Parts: sequence; C-alpha cells; structure tokens
Amino acid sequence: SGTIGDKVVLTATLNIDETKVNSINARIGGRIDRLYFKNTGDYVTKGSHLYDLYSEELKNAKQEYIATLERKQLLDNSIIDFDRLIESAKTKLLLWGMSESQVNDLVKSGKTSTLTSFYSTASGYITELPVMEGQFVMEGSTIIKLAGLSSLLAEAQVYASQLYAIDKGGSATIQIPDLPGREFTGMIEFANPEIAPDTRMNLIRVSIPNNNGQLKPGMPAYVIIKNKMINALTLPIDA
Repeated sequence: SGTIGDKVVLTATLNIDETKVNSINARIGGRIDRLYFKNTGDYVTKGSHLYDLYSEELKNAKQEYIATLERKQLLDNSIIDFDRLIESAKTKLLLWGMSESQVNDLVKSGKTSTLTSFYSTASGYITELPVMEGQFVMEGSTIIKLAGLSSLLAEAQVYASQLYAIDKGGSATIQIPDLPGREFTGMIEFANPEIAPDTRMNLIRVSIPNNNGQLKPGMPAYVIIKNKMINALTLPIDA
C-alpha cells in the first residue's frame, strides 16, 4: 500500500499575454509629421510623447473652439447658448485625442497649429509600429501596439490522450532551459476545447509572473503538470 502519482512534461514557448496588449490608434486622419519612437522593443511609459500629427480638420476644430469662446465674451447677453456651443466644440477636441491640459493650453495661448501632439495612454514594450514619418493615416489606424511583460504565457501542445491530466485552473511548474536551476509556478488559464483533427493535439496556456523581467517572449520552456497523489496498492516497476 502506498501513494502513487504521475506527471506530464510538455515542451512550450513563452509568448506575450494578449490581454496585456494595448493598441493606440489614430482618433482622426492626418499625416504623421514626427515619430518619437521608431524601434520595436523600445519601452514606452504612459504619458510619453508618441507622435505629432498634421491635420487641417483638427486645426479647424481648434479655431472653432477659440472663436466660440471669443464670441461669448463679446455677445454674452445674446439669446445664443454659448455654453452649449463651447462644450460641444471642446468635446470634439477631446474625442479626437487631445487632453484636458492641451485644451487648457489652447485657451491660454489663443493660437492654433496644424500640428497636434499625441501621448501614450499606456505603458509597455513596442511590439508593432506599422507607421512611419510622412505617412498619412486614416481615423482608426493603428499607430503603435504596446505589450506589458509583467506576466507571460507558456503555450504548450498536449496530446488528446494526456488531457485527463490537465486541470484547468490548477498549477504547473515551468522550467526554462536558458535559466538553469530556476523554476516558476504558474496557473493553467486556458485549455483549448477543440482538438486539431489532423494532429490530435490541444493547446494549453500557463500564466507565469515575470516580476524581475528575466523572462522574454520566445524563450523555450518545459511545463510540468503533476497529477494528484492517490493511495493505492502498488507494485514496483522492476519487480
């Protein structure tokens, strides 16, 4: 009588956690006058100056806002509801990507420019940079994609016959060949419910914390999943 258990060892690759990817898109069409980050892999902090956009449409919206403020000062006793017009003009600027501080600076200076600066709304490493200086972008175009690396996913393929040993929501041990002697513990976050008919393989994802930044996307890994130990009658394998 004794306790027995088994373990499954899977080969895996570390990948970016897509839930921690932020896409920063153009709020309005225009020409990229200057990019302040030009290389994938660079780290961008929240609030960093990303790019300057040349946009006549945005310049006209700025002029409309300034003109409405000036008309209110001259005709404040008229029947026109200038407060509503001012709020509408300001909302348009905010929806097109300008910040409150930029709008306030616009009011103080009273001057408009065809160039508008845009800043990062998130922090992370650049994974995609599909634009370049001088390029015209449409509204909704992707300017930059940022990925947070505070945690990564170890993605491993598993045979259908091994699925019984996979406990979704359970824990797994991850070993990194590039970091000998180190082990990481992660949670099994995903097990694909669909089995590939040609290979009879499934996909599982294990989330691993990356607090010190040692782990990098693309690193090979081993995912070790242990079954629960059970009491049973045992027979040594070499008996």
